[in-house]
Amino acid sequence: MNHDIRLVIADDHEIFRDGLALMLSRQPDITLVGQANNGRELLELLETVEADVVMTDLKMPLMDGITATRTLLQRLPHIRIIALSMFDEEELIVEMLEAGAKGYLLKNADKQEIIEAINSVYEDNIFYCKQTSAKLASMIVRSRFNPSRDNATVLFTDREKEIIRLICQQFTAQEIGEKIFLSKRTVEGHRTRILEKMNVKNTAGVVVFALKNNLISEAELL
Repeated sequence: MNHDIRLVIADDHEIFRDGLALMLSRQPDITLVGQANNGRELLELLETVEADVVMTDLKMPLMDGITATRTLLQRLPHIRIIALSMFDEEELIVEMLEAGAKGYLLKNADKQEIIEAINSVYEDNIFYCKQTSAKLASMIVRSRFNPSRDNATVLFTDREKEIIRLICQQFTAQEIGEKIFLSKRTVEGHRTRILEKMNVKNTAGVVVFALKNNLISEAELL
């Protein structure tokens, strides 16, 4: 990394925005360069400061996060955008990804996940919130959003395919090991390789990849 990740936060709830800003101000390699109260302020701010990553609420007055994202990426296509969402905004999350966001977080995400999301999108990876529901994963797969960087085929062994299905069904490494007669450590090793092959960071990413590549069906997630 040549410099700290320059971050801008846009959210019309001042208490939430200030709390997030305070938490991130203590993190090495992340510098908060500005805050905005709505999408219009966000666009104006980014005419005066340089940013690498923007975290923006979906619903804001004057201009919402989706409209702001579309406009912003037309002007500054290099910026990585993370959507901040409430738990019941699946349709808006999908719209945000289609508009060009690189990831999304629920507003109750913990500190570790927030930092991981910022670093992931900065490195040009897609970040799926770990609390992604099966419903949202299915909506993402059916949307115009295409998380694949290229069309290269990723190959999995039969054992890996079996573990992928069990990961998608929310079984822990311990539970998977008991089901297929492997140690927890061996399962964790398989899981690490699976995430690397898929280029994802968590179970939510595994679910979206598996659905999109027909490694599991929606019915198996229910």
